[in-house]
Amino acid sequence: MAISMSACGLDSGDDAVIVYNAQHESLSRELADAFTRETGIEVELRNGSDFDLGNQLVAEGDASRADVYLTENSPAISMVAREGLLAPVADETVGQVPPEYRPSTGDWVGIAARSTVFVYNTTAVTEDELPTSFSDLSSPRWAGRWGAAPAGADFQAIVSAALEMSGEQETRRWLESLRRPDGGFSTYKGNKPVLAAVNNGEIDGGVIYHYYFFGDRAGTGESSQNVGQHYFRNGGPESFVSLSGGGVLANAPHAEDAQRFLAFITSAAGQEIIRDSSFEYPVASGVGANEDLVPLAELGAPVVDPAGLNGPAVTDLLTSVGLA
Repeated sequence: MAISMSACGLDSGDDAVIVYNAQHESLSRELADAFTRETGIEVELRNGSDFDLGNQLVAEGDASRADVYLTENSPAISMVAREGLLAPVADETVGQVPPEYRPSTGDWVGIAARSTVFVYNTTAVTEDELPTSFSDLSSPRWAGRWGAAPAGADFQAIVSAALEMSGEQETRRWLESLRRPDGGFSTYKGNKPVLAAVNNGEIDGGVIYHYYFFGDRAGTGESSQNVGQHYFRNGGPESFVSLSGGGVLANAPHAEDAQRFLAFITSAAGQEIIRDSSFEYPVASGVGANEDLVPLAELGAPVVDPAGLNGPAVTDLLTSVGLA
């Protein structure tokens, strides 16, 4: 597996903190550069996807040269944690992150969050027609009218929440219903294509994470001008808020500096960068969300211990029902 590497600083050298980074590269680079300016410690980003990098860490085991692992979603970092590859997070950092935004195990913390939403074409769907649940989306009235990206880590995190909350049998039943002619949906290769398809009228709606909509609106708006965004707010997996995770490797060559970097990301300074540079939710140090976002407390998110989210089990389940 190939992963890309970009250095923060002119010449990282052997003293740089090596980060296996599955977060958005531009955001992580901004965090790394700010940390370097504050501490003089250089940071090297090795970029890839959640599970590519997670599997890489598992394969490398104790021989890995990584210091820090950052993810977009929880299941991949939970997988690495279950392999015993993460060190306990420093007390300073744990104290900056409220309990609902970190796992009970204490071996990683949330650094940001994103909410599941349903985006819809405002010329095709009225507010009173909006789905109330995933079960509603699998009914005949929505058959063939909506889409998602089931092979992506974002959708897999949603399924992981459903698996944790509802169990394997019910989650399988829901996923299998999506494959039926009377309950099917269109598949795409990412959240951005789903958003564009809704905007263009290719489908009437889609399941994505909230920040893709806001990011497009803040830019050209070319994929969201005909789109509305609906929050389920029902306490079920439809309302799942996924955590981006950060952890320090148990055998990190630069363990002290790695813990300092994680502490910086969850500090007020780091969380303000997340707030101001992306439309993801800050989760630590009391930093509030971008004023355009619905506050986290108003999303009706289910209470799920992210330590229980099982990425490999989700992959196996999606494969068995033909969605991966």
